[in-house]
Amino acid sequence: MALRRRRSHAARAYAGAPLPSLDTPWRRADYAVVDLETTGLDPRRDEIISFACVPVRGGRALIGAAAKTEVRPGRMPGADTIRIHGLRESDLLAAPKPERALETMLEALSGRILVAHAAWVETGFLSTALRRARLKLRGPVLDTAVLAQRVPEGAAAVGERAVAPADSLPGLSRAAWALNLPVHRPHHADGDALTTAQLFIAVAAQLEAVEPQTVGSLAELSKADRRYERGR
Repeated sequence: MALRRRRSHAARAYAGAPLPSLDTPWRRADYAVVDLETTGLDPRRDEIISFACVPVRGGRALIGAAAKTEVRPGRMPGADTIRIHGLRESDLLAAPKPERALETMLEALSGRILVAHAAWVETGFLSTALRRARLKLRGPVLDTAVLAQRVPEGAAAVGERAVAPADSLPGLSRAAWALNLPVHRPHHADGDALTTAQLFIAVAAQLEAVEPQTVGSLAELSKADRRYERGR
């Protein structure tokens, strides 16, 4: 009963928490920079096995407030998936079940704008997880893969200036290296979330140097051709 009450409280808090308005200057908004590790890329049949979130506020990554949880899948992923993400089968067997892990996710997302790299993966899996709890993913989503390509020429741009289809967007490590940013533990949710947070701050600051940026303008700049969402 206590666990059920905690889940209900987290769900109510997430659903009712005010989000920054679209006209909020980007540095004044709160962000949840998220990375997921999954058993595949199809949220209809694959599962989240690791979640990490680094909050960003005032143009800074709040590393001390980062959140992370592994998630026990319904079936164990293959050896290749476990090897890539550095997760042992024993880690996943000991991890919280999806309903319990969702509590950590809701608390991390509550009242914050979602940011991710090639965000169609995170939005697809999070939307599926939230739907099972009768919730919807709230607010705009900022995509650092697209934002990185919006950086003007002459400002250490990542890739081409024109927005490309999502399957040709730069990988997270490549985007970070192009801006001389550190890459933290690739293919681990906590490392990729921190890399994405630092990439978001750097790219938003470069875009701000051209013209003032708000939550809404960054959301608009994050739009790519969604017909090609296949890989990252």
